[in-house]
Amino acid sequence: MKINRRLVLLVTAPLTVAVAFSVLALAPETNQALQADRLTSMVEAADGASELASRLQRERAAATALVSGQSDAEAFRLRANATDESIAGFRSRTKGLSSVPGNAQRALDRIERFVEEMPGLRAQVRSGSSTVSALAFGYRIVIADLNSYRDGIAQADGVDADIADRIRAAAALSEAAEHTAQQQVTVMRAQAAGGFTTASQRTFDAGRMGYTESTGAMFDLGPGEWRTWLERTLSGAKALEARRLEDEIGRTGTGKDITVTPEEWQKASDDRQELLRSVEKRVDAAVLAQVSDVRATLIWTAGAEVALVVLTLVGVVVVAIRLGRVMVRRLRDLRNAAHEVAHSGLPAVMSELSQPGALRGATPEEVARRTGDPVRTTGEDEIGEVGEAFNAVHHEAVRLAAQQAHVHEQLAETLVGVARRGARLTAVMVSELDTVQRDEADPVRMKTLFALDHLAVRMERNTNNLLVLGGYGNARVRSADVGCSTVIVAAAQQIERFDRVSLGVIESGIGVTARAVHDVAHILAELLDNATRYSPPDKQVGVAVWRLADRAVIQIVDEGVGITAERRAVHNAALLEPQAGIGDVRSMGLHVVARLAARHGIVVELRDSSGPGTIAEVTLPAKVLALDLKEDQGPTPGALGNDVGYEAPRPITPPGPEGRRQPAGANARPGRDSTPVGAGVGTARTGHEGPRGGTAEREHGNTPAPHPVHDEPVSRVAGVSSSGLPVRKRRAPQQWPAAGRREGADQRPGAGAPRPSPRRRDSRQVSDVLAAYAQGINRSTNHRGRSAPDDNTERTEK
Repeated sequence: MKINRRLVLLVTAPLTVAVAFSVLALAPETNQALQADRLTSMVEAADGASELASRLQRERAAATALVSGQSDAEAFRLRANATDESIAGFRSRTKGLSSVPGNAQRALDRIERFVEEMPGLRAQVRSGSSTVSALAFGYRIVIADLNSYRDGIAQADGVDADIADRIRAAAALSEAAEHTAQQQVTVMRAQAAGGFTTASQRTFDAGRMGYTESTGAMFDLGPGEWRTWLERTLSGAKALEARRLEDEIGRTGTGKDITVTPEEWQKASDDRQELLRSVEKRVDAAVLAQVSDVRATLIWTAGAEVALVVLTLVGVVVVAIRLGRVMVRRLRDLRNAAHEVAHSGLPAVMSELSQPGALRGATPEEVARRTGDPVRTTGEDEIGEVGEAFNAVHHEAVRLAAQQAHVHEQLAETLVGVARRGARLTAVMVSELDTVQRDEADPVRMKTLFALDHLAVRMERNTNNLLVLGGYGNARVRSADVGCSTVIVAAAQQIERFDRVSLGVIESGIGVTARAVHDVAHILAELLDNATRYSPPDKQVGVAVWRLADRAVIQIVDEGVGITAERRAVHNAALLEPQAGIGDVRSMGLHVVARLAARHGIVVELRDSSGPGTIAEVTLPAKVLALDLKEDQGPTPGALGNDVGYEAPRPITPPGPEGRRQPAGANARPGRDSTPVGAGVGTARTGHEGPRGGTAEREHGNTPAPHPVHDEPVSRVAGVSSSGLPVRKRRAPQQWPAAGRREGADQRPGAGAPRPSPRRRDSRQVSDVLAAYAQGINRSTNHRGRSAPDDNTERTEK
């Protein structure tokens, strides 16, 4: 756990305990405040219930008058519209209620059902299809539910006893108003029927008794001032007139006509209901004010306690922050410095030191001092000591990296020195071989000399590998561009089994710029060597070249066992980004190819073949190509011999008529006897010749086999060399079998006869087909008037 978290935990532990006890202490007060808030909402809904009950009582009276013929439909419509407004207000107040007591909640549910059924009841009133008794009963049920809701909220949790009594007193006043409203309807029914019946007389008397009981309950539960409000309100002329009419009607016996007219009774009853409604409003307002005051008091008390606890906690946190601010800041600075060094600073220094020549003559100690100290704020306490120790560790890490870079530079210089000495020794050996070859007439010994000559070529390639790994390259630069097929021939002569390389489709007119000839040949030599080593010895390695837009693609196809996709991905990643160090000796060729390719922007990629084997694809960018080169006819005498140091192998012919050796001049370099070897350090040597293609390779026993001349007479002799031997004319530049031929196929009699087509195409044939297809597309795009030959290299039999 980090130190800042430990500090936070140190403060959090007591704060957590304090918060826990504070919550326990604040819970009752908070709960009371919430209950008071819910009670206030229910009391506000009760005020709406009282208003709705009053409107329903008036609508009931209007409905009774309409059904009994004492009023018209317009009065009922006005009362119904007023009731709808009260219903909307009541619904809005009860919509957000929560924790409603059981009795009150059931009353609300019944009220909601009645509201949904009210359109049907009103339709019966308008049509006159219902009796007055049924209508009165329907309205009485919903008004009773409204009064029941008012009485039920007194049973809510957390309600003070005094407030509960006042809520019940207000409900009792509403019940008293309902008794007077029922009296009004009973008298209207009796007037319509021609007098009281026994039942209606009892109902009238029950209403008077109910009013007296309800007002008595209000006087007992409510405060004294409420009684005063009611008595003063009902002491006026309107109330006295209603009471006088009530007494007069009460004295009317059963079956007798009521002397009070319906208009007088309706007006006196409405006036008394208005007076009772005014008292109800004052009582409801008093209850709501008291509940609101209690809610405000509880909320303020709970808020004050919460604020006190919060302020206390904030004070503790502020004190803790002030006490630990310096320590946390210093620890954060130390952490940031460590992250900076670990993730960016030290890796950047290591990357810089891994580049060649990074030290610039400085010692490892000077490099370490030059990087400075990552932690600049130190002190005399433990944190300061940690910072000083971290600076010491950083200094030592940089010093060790600089020392390792110094060792790498020394190793690279050693490799370069060994490579240069090896190049000089190889040049001396080649010079001696040239001297011996010049005067040698025995074909057997000549074959051995050619083998040694080819071995020198391979030794020089390994020497150049060391130079590349050491950060150097060929010191010589050609003066002219070279055709691509010539570069491929030069690359093939640097490997051991050059006779297995088969030239496929090579598009004409593709050349390599002079500055890149040596490096491109070196890249192809490494890839060809790898292809011949890891493919069956009886299989050919195909090479194809074609143009693709402003680039050129060289494909090297072998028929080996191939490599896995994972390993191929690793190799391609290494070819894309060369290592900065010396590299692994076991994969030296891979590192050399990567460095040479990066030098010229060449892309080398290993791809999976459709059949067995692997395809090495070399993409030459436009800056490496010489696309305006004249049509490439293959390597010519001296094309790569003097400048690059590579030369197509020349065969050895059997002794001539004079009994002397006749060196094959197919690719002989004019003036070889006077050409110097080892022209420069770190460059390809001058005058290498391969041992391939001669009869010395195909001899049986000690007698060389005759070289087929294919009906070429004495005209093949071009002249006489300086040692008196005849010199033959140059043959075609291609010294290997064409794509698809097996090694030694043209050594058998009848090799010129057509062979049956193979049962399946190998990967080299597929590569040739793709190259030819690309070549045709390019020519079609360039609107050439004539089609160039698919393969510009001559395929001759040896």
